[in-house]
Amino acid sequence: MANPLYDTLFGRHSGNSAAFLYLKDGSVWTYTDYLNRAAQIAHVIINAGLVPGDRVAVQVEKSAEALAVYAACVQTGTIFLPLNTAYTPSEVSYFFNDADAGLIVCRDQDLDAYSKLEGCESRVFETLNTDGTGSLLDKAASQSNEFQAVSRDKDDIAALLYTSGTTGRSKGAMLSQDNLLSNSQSLVEYWQFTKKDVLLHALPIFHTHGLFVASNVMLLAGGAMIFLPGLDMDQMFRFMPKATSMMGVPTFYTRLLGDQRLTKDSVSHMRLFISGSAPLLAETHLEFEARTGQRILERYGMTETNMNTSNPYEGERRAGTVGFALPGVSVRVSNPDNGKEVTIGETGVLEVKGRNVFKGYWRMPEKTAEEFRDDGYFITGDLATLNDEGYVTIVGRAKDLIISGGYNIYPKEIELVLDELPGVNESAVVGVPHPDFGEGVVAVLIAKPGATLDEKQIMAATSEKLAKFKQPKKIFILDELPRNTMGKVQKNILRETYVGLFK
Repeated sequence: MANPLYDTLFGRHSGNSAAFLYLKDGSVWTYTDYLNRAAQIAHVIINAGLVPGDRVAVQVEKSAEALAVYAACVQTGTIFLPLNTAYTPSEVSYFFNDADAGLIVCRDQDLDAYSKLEGCESRVFETLNTDGTGSLLDKAASQSNEFQAVSRDKDDIAALLYTSGTTGRSKGAMLSQDNLLSNSQSLVEYWQFTKKDVLLHALPIFHTHGLFVASNVMLLAGGAMIFLPGLDMDQMFRFMPKATSMMGVPTFYTRLLGDQRLTKDSVSHMRLFISGSAPLLAETHLEFEARTGQRILERYGMTETNMNTSNPYEGERRAGTVGFALPGVSVRVSNPDNGKEVTIGETGVLEVKGRNVFKGYWRMPEKTAEEFRDDGYFITGDLATLNDEGYVTIVGRAKDLIISGGYNIYPKEIELVLDELPGVNESAVVGVPHPDFGEGVVAVLIAKPGATLDEKQIMAATSEKLAKFKQPKKIFILDELPRNTMGKVQKNILRETYVGLFK
């Protein structure tokens, strides 16, 4: 019985080679430790009554046990649905119900509130905490550490990741076994990862970058990960001497550059620094090279496609670009209005095609059809140029999507929250360049006649409704919004107005 993703990423590992060199409690897990725990969790999933194709929603802190839940889902043929730990109850209720999750794994602190959410009263809940406690592991402890992987086809859905769009609520991107596996295989070869590599892993694992790029690449290569809870400079410099590589968002590199401990000597043992999830400023790229002698490798991907392009491992890593199309991926730049390819160097919408491209949006066939060309190319919505050497440069987005700290943010969702506040007549939300996060969220408000708006009160109100990364970093109160002759708000003017706000 074959299960391509499990067999290739997990099932072939055995023995005492280290999968995790450092965990929160200072312990080391071997691949055997990891797979034993995954098998025990797989039994819990099956005992909960789930069958292949059912969804397992997971909103827990980063840990080796949490990553074992991912392996257990692949092993049981259930669909893994990771959720940002910053999401509020009102946000996760949408995901739980839209995905019709058969099992929800959350933290003990959230269990009471989540189990009372509308539509979730009869769902199965288990808990998992950062210290290794919780009902999931309590039940797993009594289970066998052997589990026969369920037979699955390469086109079966392995994961469901929700992503923002330009209209409506978040959409669930369906990623197949082959989508994940093909991309991991391409990246391991292109970036030359081997079992000798040790990855400094400080990324979250509810996001494509930390889960399906960083973790999958290391699992496929058979290397090890230093599994840090998050970005902490003391820990980064403590464990960096044990690592050979690091994957991060631009924030990682700006924080490193702000620390005097970053020198050529401190990174002399590292062979590769990779950046993604948000645009890396060319100045950051050049400053990092001047300081360390290392050129960051920037790549480009998205939730629906995993990685599409990358600067070369061997060759010129060109600042300000996201490199070439990866092996097995085709890219083109087209006129967004008519779909015809533009000439070399001309700006258009980037379209991609390959085994890495998702199967479609969960229960949204019409939306899926809108996002694909007739010949199978996926319309990314990102504006780009392609030069005669094949380098892709992302120059903006055709949509209003904001990417802050690597997270996708849909402005309309924030505007709906703001518009409901007392005294607010209307709002407009844009993203402007931010040295740490790529883009920072800026909200512009118009007060109702006779009303007075207070910035601090508005900030406090949004914190109750929105995850922290979605909350505006700056709020401006104006008399009116810029509009065109058709009455549409001209967000480009707002972006231009506040472009230097976070410098």
